[in-house]
Amino acid sequence: MSTQEDVDASKANELARTDDEPIRILDADGNVLPNASVPDLSAEELRSMYEDIALARRFDERAISLQRQGRIATYAPMTGQEGAQVATGYALEERDWLFPTYREHAAKYVHGMSLESLLKPLRGHRDGYAIPDDVNVLPEYIPIATQLPQAVGMAWGHQLQGRVEEAVLCHFGDGATSEGDFHEGLNFAGVFDVPAVFVCNNNQWAISVPRERQTASETLAQKAQAYGIEGVRVDGLDPLATYEVTRAALRKAKEPTDGERRPTLIEAVQYRYGAHTTADDPSVYREDDEGDAWREKDPLERLRNYLYSEGILDDERDGEITERVETKIDDAIAAAESAESDPDSLFEHVYDEPPARLREQREELNALREKYGDDAFSEVLE
Repeated sequence: MSTQEDVDASKANELARTDDEPIRILDADGNVLPNASVPDLSAEELRSMYEDIALARRFDERAISLQRQGRIATYAPMTGQEGAQVATGYALEERDWLFPTYREHAAKYVHGMSLESLLKPLRGHRDGYAIPDDVNVLPEYIPIATQLPQAVGMAWGHQLQGRVEEAVLCHFGDGATSEGDFHEGLNFAGVFDVPAVFVCNNNQWAISVPRERQTASETLAQKAQAYGIEGVRVDGLDPLATYEVTRAALRKAKEPTDGERRPTLIEAVQYRYGAHTTADDPSVYREDDEGDAWREKDPLERLRNYLYSEGILDDERDGEITERVETKIDDAIAAAESAESDPDSLFEHVYDEPPARLREQREELNALREKYGDDAFSEVLE
């Protein structure tokens, strides 16, 4: 009798393809497609996945509003991509490692980070980047593609130490495939067969540059062939398909039945509904109706429709989820806005040995604090 590991490894081989049509399980209305199999997730797990996607959607709305009010700094919206973030996160085990970009808010939350810790750095608090010891998430990466070689380095290090049960999942955008770090990272991954999965979130735009200007390749997944690894395209707006593809790739990276561990490049085909960041105006480079067809395949509505049709979700439970989501986000915002930092921490982690000018500025700051007191000192600064 086949074990679940055997099944996952078999699916991993079946899904290792780079043809034009992305793998999907649900159609645009949330119906299971003919010949498609639904992942082996319990009703509770499916509701939990739906709730996390709903939370991510609402968090995005609130974060954009906070930025517009000047209560947080520049923010990178994720609406349209939250389904793939949550789904890939559900495929991870707690011991696996996540390498996120500045847009993977939901992925970080699902893998163990608190909502409060996602907001704190946007308010200037360094401790929001201080990942808890029991959460395997790297701080978000701002420079494009720099995380790929580092993810490979961690996965290779784990392999050398015999820790192949710990896979690394690395997120990046379609624009990252035009960077040298992408090619170097995948090349090393292929050569050394590291236990890693690379998720390219193809949201069709690298800021204002459309995907067709990034590469002449028909797909981004087919780039995997150049490095001797498997590539697969998945409908990133279909949470169930994204979960299934990611779970199979992770199993192949860690415990394949044929004894050969292989990394995988996943192209999650999706769409960025909003701006690249709150400092961007997509109306300058995108047509107003461009996203309409993508919104018809919305991941939240798609999964909701499926859960309703299966009797896993109803109006009462959906209402309870909405209330919990609002409460969690309200609590996170309140906690982030009540957080305080010692002004003296401004001078930490800048230089190993602070130069004279920085020491002088620090002494001046502390003299003002001693003279006026911290409360009065804040008023002086304002």
